[in-house]
Amino acid sequence: MVAPTHLRSLQALDAALRYGSLAAAADRLSITPAAVGQRIKVLEDYLGVDLLTRGRSGLSPTPAVGPTVDRLRTAFRELEAVAEALNLQRGHEIHLAALTDVAELWLKPRLHRFRAQHPNILFCINGEGEAPLRLGSVDCEISFGQAADEPNRDLLFEDFIIPIGSPENVRRIAGTVERDRLEGFPLLHLDFYKDDSAAPGWADWVRVQGFHRTSPERGMRFQRIAPVLEAVRADAGLTLCGLALIGEGLDDGTLSLPFPLSTGCWTEHAFQARFRPDALARPQVRRFRHWLAEEARTTRNWLELRLEGSRNAVGITR
Repeated sequence: MVAPTHLRSLQALDAALRYGSLAAAADRLSITPAAVGQRIKVLEDYLGVDLLTRGRSGLSPTPAVGPTVDRLRTAFRELEAVAEALNLQRGHEIHLAALTDVAELWLKPRLHRFRAQHPNILFCINGEGEAPLRLGSVDCEISFGQAADEPNRDLLFEDFIIPIGSPENVRRIAGTVERDRLEGFPLLHLDFYKDDSAAPGWADWVRVQGFHRTSPERGMRFQRIAPVLEAVRADAGLTLCGLALIGEGLDDGTLSLPFPLSTGCWTEHAFQARFRPDALARPQVRRFRHWLAEEARTTRNWLELRLEGSRNAVGITR
């Protein structure tokens, strides 16, 4: 019997060959391109041969896997048909794929309110939860990117980028001349927003705001929001971060704003939820979609209230 790890690797291989690229396969499987590549590499290491080659027309099989492509494709088409048929038996399950930061910082802390209304609905988020991981596409995918007007895609909320610090570090720099507050102070760099042209890095922010800071591009880099917030709370430095996912930290006082809201800016990208059309035929998914929209509205209202009075200030644009 093929081990489950190899089954997932074979699934990634089939998707990469079927759709011609790791990115397209990742979109189909609701995982990242890096995860697709890693699953295939696990199988290549196990077999001791390369399985894919890259050409002008995309990915193609190596001679080692070529004779098995048709059988692999047939097998997974049959498995997809079985998964689709079994989807009717999922009952009160909802399967989600969400950015880890969105799941940890925004979705999971709110999910108890949905469960209070619908205690019989079980969740599987990024492969974990009360419901078991199943083969096939997820019911809903929550991402951060360029807003797109598509059927079954809901815009949840945009984000507002501004410097964030711990209360202790905000107190430390408060007594200095404002333009010199960052000189010699550690800056933490967050790459979560790097693909959004409206989201500034430290070098851009320092230049636009007219602050003095030698080599603002230096400092520790973080890919995700949650780890950089841990560093901020540990007084390791300041970071540029969006407010949308960190409202709890600001409200409870574990995070602070070292500079006025007028130094922040809105993102061009937005957090969005995309629902699989056939999943919306199930009432529990429709209920979750409605609940998600209400929670997103609450976050938008929180942002607007916090920024009230600063809409026309320098640096705040929409």
